[in-house]
Amino acid sequence: MRILLPLVLLISSFLQVNGQDTTLIHYIHLGLENNLALKQKTINYRKSLEALNQARAHFLPVISFNARYSVARGGRIIEFPAGDMLNPVYNTLNAMLGQDLFPNIENQSFNFLRPHEQETKLELVQPIFNPQIAYNYKIKKELSAGSKADMNTYKRQLVADIKTAYYSYLKTVQLDRLVQETRKLLIENIRVNNSLFKNDKVTIDVVYRSEAELSRLEQNQAKVTKNRKLAAAYFNFLLNRPFKTPVLIEDASEIELMSTPIAQAVDSALQNREELQILNHYHDAALYNLKLQKSGMLPGLFAAVDYGIQGTKFSFTKDDDFFLGSLVLRWDLFKGLENRSKIRQSQIEIDQIRVKQEELTGQIRLEVNNAWYDLEMADKTLQAVLKEKESVGKAFRVVQKKYVQGISSLIEFMDARNTMTTASANYIIAVFDYKIKKAAYERIIGTYLLPVM
Repeated sequence: MRILLPLVLLISSFLQVNGQDTTLIHYIHLGLENNLALKQKTINYRKSLEALNQARAHFLPVISFNARYSVARGGRIIEFPAGDMLNPVYNTLNAMLGQDLFPNIENQSFNFLRPHEQETKLELVQPIFNPQIAYNYKIKKELSAGSKADMNTYKRQLVADIKTAYYSYLKTVQLDRLVQETRKLLIENIRVNNSLFKNDKVTIDVVYRSEAELSRLEQNQAKVTKNRKLAAAYFNFLLNRPFKTPVLIEDASEIELMSTPIAQAVDSALQNREELQILNHYHDAALYNLKLQKSGMLPGLFAAVDYGIQGTKFSFTKDDDFFLGSLVLRWDLFKGLENRSKIRQSQIEIDQIRVKQEELTGQIRLEVNNAWYDLEMADKTLQAVLKEKESVGKAFRVVQKKYVQGISSLIEFMDARNTMTTASANYIIAVFDYKIKKAAYERIIGTYLLPVM
């Protein structure tokens, strides 16, 4: 039995801690699924994936079906001097033979455009050498990765906001419970003082003082209740739920103290922060864009194949179909110095992004430095407040026994009670402030593993 009881307590404590984690993780998933701003970021990322698919499609051949039927009237006239060329020859032959065997003919004329004409064909065009297609695909790929990093940036911030809102709500709940416990204590104190007054051991002012303390506590309770409702409303707002939706409450008193050195925290932030990844992807995209502009001075080679039928009417005989294969070389030799200007513009964009990368790196280092020392201070404050709470609790229990026995005064009892309540409140605030600081610290160094959606 002596072995079983500690084991049961250990299992119960483990389930409580993990239950809180499970509840918070559930809320994080719920917030990521319901948040409208994150949905917009997700749509933008999906849109960038479709742009990437379009860029990939340019590597494949294009097959098109073309049909044309033309009716022409007028236009240019083609003059063919058949009579002028052949009649002198015919006249000479007739004179030599003494007979009119070769009659004279007239000059011929016909329209350049045929009155009726059709062409129906399948056309296939396949790029063979076109570096612009390859660089355009790489640009779209980097931009898509940047869009995903932007989505994860907001997702990480949302996770930190949800944690902060949840811990802030739990803090108000714990403070409300503390007020309830203190209220019970004051009610009991009023009962004791009434009993002492009836037995002529204290004067009536002692009872009035106890009742005044209870009224002051009820005023504080109204403020705590208001803060609890506001915290719940904001938490539900992050989850895109009705403001009055009940929030599950689990034990969150377990504290996992920070153990990462500041240098390691800086390295983790520089490696994991999505904001820096966004600039890295944009930098690579700008490099590919520079190569894209330089490739504009190179030729492009394409293969084209046409197969179909031609004629004045639709017929499918061997005399009507045709096949045409071509190699097409396109080379822009001069475009008004446009390419040169685009190359310089691309280089300027690269320089801009590099400056932003340097600025953001310094900003991240400063954020990690501030968050690390804030968490360290919260850690030391929590330990000091815990020791104060334990000492004040012991002192209050001694004063309470002395007061019941009539040894200590009401002022001494009230002072001990106020000190104990203040110490308990400070401990609650310190616990959840540490958790809030740690949530901000996790966001800054990027260690929290984001759920896959």
